[in-house]
Amino acid sequence: MPQPTVNIAGGGLAGALLAVMLARRGIPVTVFERRPDPRVQDSDSGRSINLALAARGIRALQQAGLMTQIRPLMLPMRGRMIHEPQAGAAPHLLPYGQRQGEVIYSIGRGALNRVLIGAAAKLSSVQLRFETTCTEVDPVRGTLTLLNARTGAHTTVEDAVTIAADGAGSLLRGGLARAGQIAVTELPLEHDYKELLIPARNGEYALRPDALHVWPRHGFMLIALPNPDRSFTATLFLPHTGAPGFNTLDSDSAVQEFFNREFGTAAALIPDLTGQFRNHPQGHLGTVHAHPWACGPVLLLGDAAHAIVPFHGQGMNAAFEDCAILDTMLQASGAGERDWAAIFAQFNRARREDAQAIAEMALENYAEMRSGVLDARFLRQKSWALQLERLYPGRFIPRYAMVMFHPEISYAEALRRGRVQQQILDGLDAQRQADAAGVPRELNSAQLVRAAQLIAARL
Repeated sequence: MPQPTVNIAGGGLAGALLAVMLARRGIPVTVFERRPDPRVQDSDSGRSINLALAARGIRALQQAGLMTQIRPLMLPMRGRMIHEPQAGAAPHLLPYGQRQGEVIYSIGRGALNRVLIGAAAKLSSVQLRFETTCTEVDPVRGTLTLLNARTGAHTTVEDAVTIAADGAGSLLRGGLARAGQIAVTELPLEHDYKELLIPARNGEYALRPDALHVWPRHGFMLIALPNPDRSFTATLFLPHTGAPGFNTLDSDSAVQEFFNREFGTAAALIPDLTGQFRNHPQGHLGTVHAHPWACGPVLLLGDAAHAIVPFHGQGMNAAFEDCAILDTMLQASGAGERDWAAIFAQFNRARREDAQAIAEMALENYAEMRSGVLDARFLRQKSWALQLERLYPGRFIPRYAMVMFHPEISYAEALRRGRVQQQILDGLDAQRQADAAGVPRELNSAQLVRAAQLIAARL
């Protein structure tokens, strides 16, 4: 019996990668994407320009056999370069890890999407239909409704196995929610973002290129990631309203004064700052919780199922890991006729706790990036965590490292172990001498004895 075609709503990063994985298993796939073909026309205006690729995403790309094409797009970042508020303070690097391979990579969204779409297009069992929007799916009748942007014509696909990978603003998720098939909670963040370009200077990077630059300012922050053309994409994260807030930056003079005061070193590197700020879109952030993701022959995947805020650099990585987990389930199901509803339900059960965990950790990481990195307590505990990782490898792994560099550890397990480890660090901090000055980089002998006891008992 021939395999049914799997319809993928969305030809972005997750949809394109999933199409490759399914086709490699002999499953016919049709991808519907509302935008034009990204290989012909760049239509990502308003979306984040570059993203952080870490171990989970890399493992998924390896599983699809695509790393050879993608590796040239990757720029290594070894840590956070912190630009403190104090005038004259020299930037300093906080490494992400302590091993040679513990880096994350800046990668351009557009370039990555073009590689993924190109890889899918080369497979005979993949059909790509651009400028076609999936507007509605009915899991009871098994139909998928399409809208052609060129002709305005609506068509219907019968007996549709459908995977909604149509992003945080998923139309299919919205339709399922309105029909009472699923429950959706959208939690907007009270902070928006705006991207600005720091151009190359004399053909070279204006900032150290092997780092993610952060200007933490407690209630808000600016970050900058390197691009292959030796520019940086800077992103301002700021409350919608307040002092400061996006609502107060309502004139060129207000923008220039704000950047000069808060991010003077960055402002000096953006020659057309006020023009960029005026003309670039202001993006919104939030977390999406949906339940269930599986409705018969329909599955929500990636941001359509569990959009998160970007502060842990895991949105794309989590979506790619979704694809890899579903692909592994399909491998286990064999090559014959598949019960897609059962597979989708299995995926829903297996992945839900992890999605909730990374959503929570992403929100916590915003507080760490904009404020924690300026706090002496945070800095000494980070140093102690690295010391304990050296002493107890495999037992004590800093939570950030578990998320970014250890894809064999689930998000849920990273959250659980991270909580225990934080309790251990807090206990060791309470044991620290009250008059200790500065930031002690190493645990003392009494603390090490106590640490050994706690790790043996709790990890």
